[in-house]
Amino acid sequence: MLMTRDRRPAIRTLRGWAIFVLQEAGAIRECEEHGWMQDRADPHAREHAFDVARRDPPAGIPPDKAVAEIRDVLNSIGDTCPECPPDCD
Repeated sequence: MLMTRDRRPAIRTLRGWAIFVLQEAGAIRECEEHGWMQDRADPHAREHAFDVARRDPPAGIPPDKAVAEIRDVLNSIGDTCPECPPDCD
């Protein structure tokens, strides 16, 4: 029987990798209605994402640069969707 394995998505940019890591850690989520990324403000999830960046950065990227990219992405994402009414979040 042919078995297939789920593959991780191909990440083309360091920013894309950082967003993927933050989503997998549960530090950010996507607004289901509009698609905007939202910071969940979960300190444990954030720390997990930073740990992943330190332990397993993308090939050819030093850990300090991977950590900096995680930090930059978090700093660029708000905690609310700009298109949702205040009571929608």
